[in-house]
Amino acid sequence: MTAITEAGSRVSLRELATYFLRLGAFGFGGPIALAGYMQRDLQAKGWITKDEYQDGLAIAQTMPGPLAAQLAMWIGYIRYGALGATVVGVLFVLPPFLLVTAIAAVYVQFAGLPQIRALFYGIGPAAIAIIALSAWRLAKQTDGSDAKLWGTTAALLVVTVVTRAELAWIFVVCGLLGIAIYAPPWRKVPDVATPLAGALALPGLKLGGLALPVVGLGTLGLLALFFLKAAAFTFGSGLAIVPFLHEGVVDTYHWLNDRQFLDAVAMGIISPGPVVIMATFVGYLAAGLAGAVLATFAVFFPVWVFNVIVGRYFLRHRQNLQVRAFVKGATAAAVGAIAGAAILLGQGAILDVVTALVFLAALTVLYLKKLKEPYVIALAGIVGLVADGAGLIPVR
Repeated sequence: MTAITEAGSRVSLRELATYFLRLGAFGFGGPIALAGYMQRDLQAKGWITKDEYQDGLAIAQTMPGPLAAQLAMWIGYIRYGALGATVVGVLFVLPPFLLVTAIAAVYVQFAGLPQIRALFYGIGPAAIAIIALSAWRLAKQTDGSDAKLWGTTAALLVVTVVTRAELAWIFVVCGLLGIAIYAPPWRKVPDVATPLAGALALPGLKLGGLALPVVGLGTLGLLALFFLKAAAFTFGSGLAIVPFLHEGVVDTYHWLNDRQFLDAVAMGIISPGPVVIMATFVGYLAAGLAGAVLATFAVFFPVWVFNVIVGRYFLRHRQNLQVRAFVKGATAAAVGAIAGAAILLGQGAILDVVTALVFLAALTVLYLKKLKEPYVIALAGIVGLVADGAGLIPVR
């Protein structure tokens, strides 16, 4: 395969860049919706073929990194190489970055206002409902009818809740167990699992609760290293990054409290573009504008690296049984961690009868697919404002 295929002659880099800039600005609905928009629009325009889209989707689901950003950069890469991946990636992320940074600035400036607290009082339990339902849907899709995978998911849920931490090395262990169960090397399957596991174990970073070296590093340095590592464990849905962020941002480094972190998750859900843009919000609250820029760069840079440097290797071996087995085990573990994080975060968001009702109502309408996530978040914020006007918000 060459970097620019025959179909690529029908689209200029400028056209591709303009499309992804617009998608980043107006693409609501999360990673699955964004991937659907790309398929619908780009295939209809003749800019990519059906096989190219399916290859990109397979890579996005196999490699670490948020699905929508992986797929977008892959499309840029197969058309215009590293330059295409870079231009598409930057323009896809730029609109939500600017929006979330502006909101974060207002949040920091006016967080003491009763209206801001009331707004997020309602948004918090709705965000928990979205995370919980996402974990359930991911579990059904990932685990299917496989009892072993369901057991892995349940075990990671319990471990996350009991330890109140997300142990990244367990993901690697579960991936290797997946190889041992579904595609053991002694069955003479070509051994490509070791490079996959090696890619996940980032050198110099301790795989245990996302602990990072602190010698000689200030907050900005820690932010960059932390988000680089966290991005390497984000499979599929951007919400997979939530457990890792919570353990590091709240429990280890204390950059945010539980309330602020839940607000960051809500920002990722309600804003257009990739869900992991929540990193921008976290970075701004932790270290201002420089923190927002560094956190955003760090959480998306591994996606670029995997596409440009590792992408072709994975494309060549994506059907290998050991690669698929590793991802199967690691993803089942990730789903359990997401569910466990939802329980932990719920303890700080579901505070009383009002927030419990918001959670149940959001869960119901989302499950029945009556409303999309941004609308649910907006309505929940209105409920918070109404509750504040009625004097129903407890003093915290």
